[in-house]
Amino acid sequence: MYQRIKSDLLLGIFVFSLLSFVIISIPLKAIKAEMIKSPTQTTELRGVWLTNIDSNVLFNSDRLKKSLKQLKDLNFNTVYPTVWNWGYTLYPSKIADQTIGKSLDPTPGLQGRDMLQEVVNQGHKQSLTVIPWFEFGFMAPADSLLAKNHPQWLTNRRDGSKIVKEGTHNRVWLSPFRPDVQKFIQDLIVEIVSKYDIDGIQFDDHFGLPSELGYDPYTVALYQLEHQGKKPPQNHKDPEWVKWRANKITKFMKQIFFAIKASRKDCLVSVAPNPQRFSYEYYLADWQKWERMGLVEDLVLQVYRNDLTVFIKELEYPEVIAAKKHIPVSIGILSGLKNRSVPIQQIQTQVQKVRDRQFAGVSFFFYETLWNISKEKAAIRQNGFQKLFPQPSKYPELGI
Repeated sequence: MYQRIKSDLLLGIFVFSLLSFVIISIPLKAIKAEMIKSPTQTTELRGVWLTNIDSNVLFNSDRLKKSLKQLKDLNFNTVYPTVWNWGYTLYPSKIADQTIGKSLDPTPGLQGRDMLQEVVNQGHKQSLTVIPWFEFGFMAPADSLLAKNHPQWLTNRRDGSKIVKEGTHNRVWLSPFRPDVQKFIQDLIVEIVSKYDIDGIQFDDHFGLPSELGYDPYTVALYQLEHQGKKPPQNHKDPEWVKWRANKITKFMKQIFFAIKASRKDCLVSVAPNPQRFSYEYYLADWQKWERMGLVEDLVLQVYRNDLTVFIKELEYPEVIAAKKHIPVSIGILSGLKNRSVPIQQIQTQVQKVRDRQFAGVSFFFYETLWNISKEKAAIRQNGFQKLFPQPSKYPELGI
């Protein structure tokens, strides 16, 4: 018996040694090749904003369909189509019809169709997450029907002026403190959430208010009511005056969050603001507080910087790092503007810096400048994105 056990043991040692030799003899390249052949499933937000400014992607059904397929083929997984812009909805809206007098943006390419329904249908067909972007927030063109039909809704500076320049455009702002304005905005948002099979809805700094505004009669009276008759400070950047208005907007953000969840519990609430210091000081949008209160489920921070040192600095602020511990935080990267081309190499470098810091992903502003509007050839840029996204990726937190 002992001899047989000893013999079996020796045989086992021999076989083990032989296997070890074979494994050690396999070239390292072959092992690496095998690893590449069997990649693990990655999770990364890869988004892009679809706008109706300097872009025609939304204005034709066939073009939209082809664009969404191309995004899928290049392994993007999320789109943010604008739905509230220039004082109009970009989908047929009963709320807009009742309040503005127009149910749909009058642009010819949007007539006779429901652009948002098309994005939802075709986007989901391509396994894309669809998160409508409520782009203009409380802002409207100065000559819009909305501004003309509801002049009492507009807020102003201390000197009574209302116009805020955005580039060459004259804008006005609805007062986010008025109950009638709040009802209109909330009704629009709930209409979108309840009517369409969307994965989420997104807001940005326009869901705040330029800090120079807020001196309209209604807001002044409300401030006086809560400050023993005292008028708001003359300095629009007075810390207490900024905080009071920002807190009112935060309160409305909370109201919107719960209205969305009451309509569709699984609808993601996403926010795509500028860095906190800018958002709070210039737009009274205290997204850091919103995030701490649980009102933001997905944060896409706009970091549109050419200077790489400044870009990285924005990624490493304490409030950004803190938010990463609670929710998915992705970085918005500028892929270009109509008159400002951003090289694909810069885009690739910034994406890598985002990945190095283990953010949830990236989103690009905006679709047309990915490859259609650029000094570089479309094929070169598409190849650049292929290198960035060689394999499909999912982002489970977005409910894909």
